Amino acid sequence: MSTTTPHIPVLIDEVIDALHPTPGERHVDATFGAGGYTRAILATGAEVVAFDRDPDAIAGGQEMVAASDGRLTLIEAPFSALDAELDARGLAPVDGVVMDIGVSSMQLDQAERGFSFQGDGPLDMRMSQSGESAADFLNTADESDIADVLYLYGEEPRSRRVARAIVSARPLTRTSELATVVRKALGHKPHDKKDPATRTFQAVRIHINRELGELADGLAAAERVLKPGGRLAVVTFHSLEDRLVKHFLRERSGATPSGSRHLPPQVAQAEATFETIGRAVRPSDAELARNPRARSATLRVARRTASAAWVAGEL
Repeated sequence: MSTTTPHIPVLIDEVIDALHPTPGERHVDATFGAGGYTRAILATGAEVVAFDRDPDAIAGGQEMVAASDGRLTLIEAPFSALDAELDARGLAPVDGVVMDIGVSSMQLDQAERGFSFQGDGPLDMRMSQSGESAADFLNTADESDIADVLYLYGEEPRSRRVARAIVSARPLTRTSELATVVRKALGHKPHDKKDPATRTFQAVRIHINRELGELADGLAAAERVLKPGGRLAVVTFHSLEDRLVKHFLRERSGATPSGSRHLPPQVAQAEATFETIGRAVRPSDAELARNPRARSATLRVARRTASAAWVAGEL
C-alpha cells in the first residue's frame, strides 16, 4: 500500500470529530480496509489498533505499520473478536472504536474477488478469502434457503422467482452468469435506474460473510472494551445495517427494552451503557459530488457510560 490511500473514507471529518482522538489515546479501527480512518487517527497523535479479516488488507497495511513509530497494531481477525484480541495483547480498554460496515471499495474494484457484477470474475465474495464461497452456496443450497437469503438480506420482493432461476441455471461460477440469470428472471432494461441484480448480490454477500451477525457481535465487543467516556462511531451503508445499529444504541441507552433477532439475547439490565450523541449524520452534497459511493452512508455516534457491559444470556 502506498502512503496515500486510493479511496476516500466516507464521512471522515465527521468520524474524526466524533472520536476526537488525542495524543496518548488508543483507538480501534475495526474495519481497516485501505486504512483511511487509521491514517486520520494516527495524524492526531493517537495510537491505533486496526482489524481486518481480509488478508489482502493486512498485507497492504504493513507499510503504514512500519511508518507508524509503533503506534499502529494491525490484526487479521473479524471485528466481532476485537475484545478477545485486545485482551490477549493487553490493549484494552480503549478510548474509541470506529466501524465502517460492509464491503470495501478495494474489494468491489477487484473483479477477481467476485463482489460486483460491474466486472466479470469468479463467484466468490469471501472477505476472509476462506470458507464457503458464493458459488458454493448458490450451487448446493436448497431453493427455499436461497429465496430466504434473498428476501431477508436483499429485501428482494420476488426472491422465489430469482431462487428458482438460480437453481435452474446451476452450476454458476462467474459473477456475470449470476447477474444474467437474475436480470432475465426479473426483467431488465438498459435504461433502468437500478440493476435488478444489485439486491441479489448484496444478499448473497451478507449471507456468505455473516455480516449482520458480525455487526451485532462487534457492537457488543465494542461495548466491552470502551472506557467510560469512550466514543463509538459506526458508518453503515444500507437499511438492514443501520436498523441494527440504531436498535442496539436505543436498547443500550435505555430507550427501548425489546430485543432483536440479530442481536445476542441479553439478561435484563437496567443501567444504560451508552448515551447517543446527536442525530444520524449523512454525507453532504460536497462529499457526494466527490464520492458517489457515499450516497447511502449513515453515521451514528454514542458515548460509553460507566455502567458494566450487558451480559449475554437467555431471555
